[in-house]
Amino acid sequence: MSIAAVVKQAASNSAKSGTSRLRLRKAALTLTPAAVSRLKTLTSGPTPQYLRVGVKQKGCSGNSYMLEFTDSKGKFDEVVQQDGVTVLVDSKALITILGSEMDFVEDKLSSQFVFHNPNAKGVCGCGESFAV
Repeated sequence: MSIAAVVKQAASNSAKSGTSRLRLRKAALTLTPAAVSRLKTLTSGPTPQYLRVGVKQKGCSGNSYMLEFTDSKGKFDEVVQQDGVTVLVDSKALITILGSEMDFVEDKLSSQFVFHNPNAKGVCGCGESFAV
């Protein structure tokens, strides 16, 4: 059965049952196994901590990713749970981050989280900022 047929059948079933809200969701953020492993290491401890991912307007191309640890979830944060790790996506950055993949990369000189964002139209030369 094709995706279109499934959506059409679900829409007709929801119309019959009286509920008119059909909402297909794209994952806000996916994590690679390397990112999951690193986040488990960073967030392990006596108090549960979450990583909040956001976007700030700065850098050569206009937007830059912001990562911060927090003890609590914001009212409008999008919760991404994958393989035992919880990541919060700031509601203001959700449209920009939607569909992105977060990876953890280690090389000889650095180790960092890297985002593969399908919404980015351009990236600056240093790789620190992006344009949507």
